[in-house]
Amino acid sequence: MTDTTTNDQLTPNTILVGEALYAHAINLVIAQATTSLLIFDQDLSRGDYKSTLRYQAVQQFLSQSPQSKLTIILHQDAFLTTQCPRLMELLLTYGHKMTVYITNDTARIAKDCFVIADDVHYVKRIHIEHARFKYALDDAESCAGLRMRFSELLEETSHTISATQLGL
Repeated sequence: MTDTTTNDQLTPNTILVGEALYAHAINLVIAQATTSLLIFDQDLSRGDYKSTLRYQAVQQFLSQSPQSKLTIILHQDAFLTTQCPRLMELLLTYGHKMTVYITNDTARIAKDCFVIADDVHYVKRIHIEHARFKYALDDAESCAGLRMRFSELLEETSHTISATQLGL
């Protein structure tokens, strides 16, 4: 049986509940990333992606190594482009290391969200409508399944987002 935690305790490998805990778990996973950060989300509206803290964590990741690469897959881009100016600034600055893809209609059935760092750390939101999630550090086995799912979603993308209006 899987434990469910609803308090302020952030316990790995446990189903947790709460938007604040979810955002904190994302922070922990991003902080572990050194070369690869993969994010699949509906639109980045949950998980505190428009915050200064998230911007700083992603900027730190992108600037720490020439090999660091961030790949984001979204169903919709409106929240990112209108509510996350700091992330859009990072896309402009680090466009050579950061790519944002938008899924086609076929992939929009997916209602979960996840972040994978270096193929060994992850946080997975079970369903976008509910703040139930699980995270783990140093769990390559679980990440392998999520990595395969990310690759499948990547195959179902229709276009990328550009930081400039002309897409240049």
